[in-house]
Amino acid sequence: MRNPLLFYVIVTVVVLLIDVYAFQAIKTASKDYSAHTRNIVKYGYWLFTAVLLLSVYSVTFMDAFHLPRIFRTYYYAVLLLIMVSKLFIVFFLILDDAGRGVRWATQFFQQETGSSGNGISRSKFISQLALFIGLLPLALGTHGMISGAYNYQVRRVRLKLPNLPDSFNGLKIIQLSDIHSGSFATTKPLIKAIDIINKEAADMIFFTGDLVNNIATEMIPYKDIFGQLKAKEGVFSVLGNHDYGDYFRWDNKEEKTANLQLLKDIQKEMGWQLLLDENRMIQRGNDKIAVLGVQNWSSKMNFPKYGNLEKTYKGCEDAPVKLLLSHDPSHWDAQIKPKFPDIDVTFSGHTHGAQLGVEIPGIRWSPSKYFYEQWADLYQTGKQYLYVNRGFGFLGYPGRIGIMPEITVFEFYNS
Repeated sequence: MRNPLLFYVIVTVVVLLIDVYAFQAIKTASKDYSAHTRNIVKYGYWLFTAVLLLSVYSVTFMDAFHLPRIFRTYYYAVLLLIMVSKLFIVFFLILDDAGRGVRWATQFFQQETGSSGNGISRSKFISQLALFIGLLPLALGTHGMISGAYNYQVRRVRLKLPNLPDSFNGLKIIQLSDIHSGSFATTKPLIKAIDIINKEAADMIFFTGDLVNNIATEMIPYKDIFGQLKAKEGVFSVLGNHDYGDYFRWDNKEEKTANLQLLKDIQKEMGWQLLLDENRMIQRGNDKIAVLGVQNWSSKMNFPKYGNLEKTYKGCEDAPVKLLLSHDPSHWDAQIKPKFPDIDVTFSGHTHGAQLGVEIPGIRWSPSKYFYEQWADLYQTGKQYLYVNRGFGFLGYPGRIGIMPEITVFEFYNS
């Protein structure tokens, strides 16, 4: 918004309206408490509102990126969870008020005198029920931070590629995506995850972008851990939209360029082969397959088009099997399928499955489905496949609810 004052006025009015409305449920539910307890509840409630508004205002006067990273991650996550809980309370109260309004109107018109009847008051039970419903997102969100953030799930995918040379039959590839190292608060589960991956003894490991949240230095505390990844043919990687430093306030263009170079250097130090619109031929005897890596390319308006798939493809036309790493899954429908029908498998990430959803037998849902046609798991059109990894790390909300972090193990056969 171009007018910062107008923005803060709108935010203040919206937050206060939500809080005033939600507080009615708290006031009704606590009406039988002692005066001292009611005061604690009241002042505690409005103190949080003040903290929330001050946090929003402070963005103008203080660069949030200079706050301690872990504090920043969890502080804003807790504020968001509490605000979402209040919205749930307000939504439930609005439904209740609408019902009470209908009942009041019915009573009014049924009276023989035509005069208004007594208003129908909100009961303590309804207020307590609204608070219980409002606490559900807070409880789920807290659980997701404690037990979901590092709950790595190994998913296994077996694919048939008829053109796969015999010497590559049984090829094993592990895909990781969206590490987002700037969000980590601990190293212990990361070490365990690396051990899980290395025990698979994969032929190749693919990393499909977003190594950091914003700046390359986020990866420095973790490069020795991820540098332990081992595969027979090596670790191949591409850049995601967050890796370019586009979401950080740089003082000048040179700083941003140096940041991207540092990120490239870190990957080289870890022994990864970063593919920048390039391909590599993997040879076994007289047989070969191609691994292609394109820079971030998205058909969504808010994400950049850095990649050049024509350049990436050049030189591997004769490879019988082509495996492409491309961070954003929207690339598949927009360019890969219509222009490069002989790219057999595309490996993507980016969506995280919104870090929120339901995946149980017969039901697979996430808010991601409203933004991306392909948002998680395996998709097929003709002889072409796309796999969208749910991500290894997390961004924004430091946890996962229903959509767990993923390590994908692929095995490829020709029959």
